[in-house]
Amino acid sequence: MKLQKIGMGLATLAVLALPFVAHAISFEDPSESLGLGTADLKETVINIINWVLGLLGIIAVIMILYAGFQWMTAGGNEDKVGSAKKIISAAVVGLIIILLAWAIVNFVLRTATNVTGGGIT
Repeated sequence: MKLQKIGMGLATLAVLALPFVAHAISFEDPSESLGLGTADLKETVINIINWVLGLLGIIAVIMILYAGFQWMTAGGNEDKVGSAKKIISAAVVGLIIILLAWAIVNFVLRTATNVTGGGIT
């Protein structure tokens, strides 16, 4: 059971790493495609925060899908159904926290931009 969870985690990480591998072998300039090369520090931090929160959101949705699959294939086993319910509830709570964090970050950055007159210095 433990080995199966480790394998599932590694498979998930491998799937999530595919875009980075494809980007690494592309012929585009990575600083231009990510918007990190010529941007100022504030925009770079915003891009990184949005990227990390987006990645966490994707992981939460994958966990919900995994738990749904586990629930549907439980075959009436109450232990598996209970485990799937716990995973779904934890993933939904995590998704709510991620969305709230994104809203707070955007609010703080907009407020800081408006207070300083156009930019954080």
